Amino acid sequence: MQARRARLRYAGGIMLNLALFATTVLIWGTTWIAIAFQLGPVPVLVAVFHRFALAALLMLSGLWLMGRLTALPLRQHRFVILQGICLFSMNFICFYNATRFIPSGLVSVIFSLATIYNAVNARLIFGDRIRPRALLATALGAAGLVCLFAPELTGHAVNADALKGIGLAALGTLFFSFGNMVSRRNSAAGIPPLTANAWGMGYGALILLAIIAATGTPLMAPQGGRYLWALIYLSVAGSIIGFTTYLMLVQRMGTGRAAYATVCFPVIALMASALWEGFVWAPLALVGLGLTLAGNAVMFLPARRAPVQPASASSA
Repeated sequence: MQARRARLRYAGGIMLNLALFATTVLIWGTTWIAIAFQLGPVPVLVAVFHRFALAALLMLSGLWLMGRLTALPLRQHRFVILQGICLFSMNFICFYNATRFIPSGLVSVIFSLATIYNAVNARLIFGDRIRPRALLATALGAAGLVCLFAPELTGHAVNADALKGIGLAALGTLFFSFGNMVSRRNSAAGIPPLTANAWGMGYGALILLAIIAATGTPLMAPQGGRYLWALIYLSVAGSIIGFTTYLMLVQRMGTGRAAYATVCFPVIALMASALWEGFVWAPLALVGLGLTLAGNAVMFLPARRAPVQPASASSA
């Protein structure tokens, strides 16, 4: 009986991990198309502010009601503010603007290279060793991007809009990677991730509001039904549920295996882009996607363990 219960618990744990993994991939893989739906009459700064103001309000109040909102020492708030700058404001300003120039699915492909950004930044900031496989992953990812963006980057004249989109998406991914480093630091300092994310979203919204005021951007109300649905999806599903399921994955599976979910984001995002934005799966685009996914997969292949040598007779 005990063995049967143990097998059921094990099977239940696997099913829960699969459910969390699938939820994270489906949500974060489709947020890019929702970002594209938000673009229009509402300025980018205001659209990003709407998203994180709503997410912060819901998350902070929800954690407070459940008694899980941890009070932070004053000295720790500066690092949570930095997390808000990198994860919940500046990176999304870049991503939203990038989708004005290139399809949202391609922005997602560039975002998937955050695994490589993280390897380099962890080396520079924390002294982590860069594994040789990171160099191979970088080469595969770069080759994949060249194939994906070949139509925009070849011909008689370089497409300036495509270059802007690539640059903004790459800069947004860099901010996201820096945010990962700050989050790692905050977790090591004992700040619960849910609390750090809730406060970080709040600070991100305040930072966005300050930029809106400094630039004289009109603080417009949400416009139209499609915008409202996209805002709700991005705030509730993309920001609150997506981060929660991902953090549960990290808790249950570890950061390395959980981060493999990012490899699947571009597949979902490009499928959505093909349905709603007219992205065409040309043969070269398929090759590029395969190379980019291969580069990310290389980053998370389990390290090969050295075989255990049997003890010699003389040492027995």
